[in-house]
Amino acid sequence: MIDHLDHLVLTTSRPQACIEFYTGVLGMRLETFKGDSSSDERRAFRFGNQKINLHVQGAEFEPRAHLPVPGSQDLCFIASVPLDAVIARLQEHDWPILEGPVMRTGATGRIRSVYVRDPDLNLIEISEPA
Repeated sequence: MIDHLDHLVLTTSRPQACIEFYTGVLGMRLETFKGDSSSDERRAFRFGNQKINLHVQGAEFEPRAHLPVPGSQDLCFIASVPLDAVIARLQEHDWPILEGPVMRTGATGRIRSVYVRDPDLNLIEISEPA
């Protein structure tokens, strides 16, 4: 019945720092758009065929999660470059690696991963197929 993930929503308490991390450090593209039922301008991070819609804590768009809380996400991304290039980019931006590289099991098999935290303290796993 379900084929793939289209988008997810990330709630932030630090919008500018969040934008700088996902665009500057992770290389996602910032997209601005109008919601279907709202004249408010919305933002999203686009990568591949997916996107992450951005909600600011206290000003979330409806409908929304029951308890939207910054720092509650645990996300895993598959990199489009070798993990060693990811590690080098994180080091260039002085972004601390919490753990890794370590071997894990992803949705389609073994992956090699590093873990970081975004500005809202969400756990971000960045991986390459092993």
